[in-house]
Amino acid sequence: MIPKTTKMTNKRLLIFPFIFLAMFCFPGAERPSFGREDALSDLFHEKEVTIAVVDSGLGGLSIMAEAAERTWDWRGFRKAHFIFFNALFSNQGGYNSLKSLTEKVSIFDSALRSLEKKYQPDLILIGCNTLSSIYTETFFSKQTEIPVVGIIDAGVELIAQNLKAHPESKVILFATQTTVSQSSHKDRLVEKGFLPERIIFQACPDLVNYIERNYGGSETEMLIFAYVDEALQKIGAHKAPLFVSLNCTHYGYSIGLWRKAFSDLGVTPLAFLNPNSKMIDFLFPAKYSDRYKKTDIFMHVVSMVEIGQEKIASIGTYLNTYSPKTAHALRNYELNGDLFEWSRYIKNREKISSIGSEE
Repeated sequence: MIPKTTKMTNKRLLIFPFIFLAMFCFPGAERPSFGREDALSDLFHEKEVTIAVVDSGLGGLSIMAEAAERTWDWRGFRKAHFIFFNALFSNQGGYNSLKSLTEKVSIFDSALRSLEKKYQPDLILIGCNTLSSIYTETFFSKQTEIPVVGIIDAGVELIAQNLKAHPESKVILFATQTTVSQSSHKDRLVEKGFLPERIIFQACPDLVNYIERNYGGSETEMLIFAYVDEALQKIGAHKAPLFVSLNCTHYGYSIGLWRKAFSDLGVTPLAFLNPNSKMIDFLFPAKYSDRYKKTDIFMHVVSMVEIGQEKIASIGTYLNTYSPKTAHALRNYELNGDLFEWSRYIKNREKISSIGSEE
């Protein structure tokens, strides 16, 4: 267990959705009565913190890596413990292989309760669009006093900024099946006044698995090309200026292949939007920077399912370019088969298809 010296108490700090935080990060947004720094004041005054990143695969490692490197530069804490909690419950099928929302919610709720009990984090970042889309359905979301931030609203605000700046534009949102079916991004964008026809969804079945095995491989390239081609066919002959939004934390690992696919199909997007960085901007307020000469960073990766060497080599190579500590933590991850309970929440185990991890 990661050690802790203090605990936040005295107030309920449920920070979800991310819109409360995002209003501070995006110019022109209305200041809410429940402010970001008010809600997180206890966290920012701590000398030592534990920050957990939750995902149903390895995509969220890129968020933890960036958060750790920016924490090192920011120097607002004396010590920062980062725990990557892989909420994937089976290598024979992920959350997107389950047909029942109740099953997905129950398993994720179980994972969150285990995370809280075992590691007592000061902050939880849900680095997964699929899990973020179902978080508010969990009992944990209604009971916890730990601040929880999901990635969806960061993505929504990033898309909204760009659509607003280019009123004639459209956006293609690439995501997993659960993220598409939940329609959280589209619903929130429509609530903000954007026309539904400006928003095109493209589900990408199985892509996470290919990216984890080889984010730059030929099979991954072919699959990305196929999904880009399918998405462009939905737009048809009307060639409006186009944004591309990558709404799965895994997809950014293969950004070069996304750019190549659009180029090969003769389309030059206005921009590729990746909310991973935007999600954690709130963690580094200038007023708390340089409180210490340096920040000691500790990294830990824990998973209930085995992470194969092929995946470690692929994702580890990517991470090592800008966060060697994260790559090292992945290579030395803790395998804990009793990390959280899941099997009793599934009524029909045969429903789990062999698609592997899926964000």
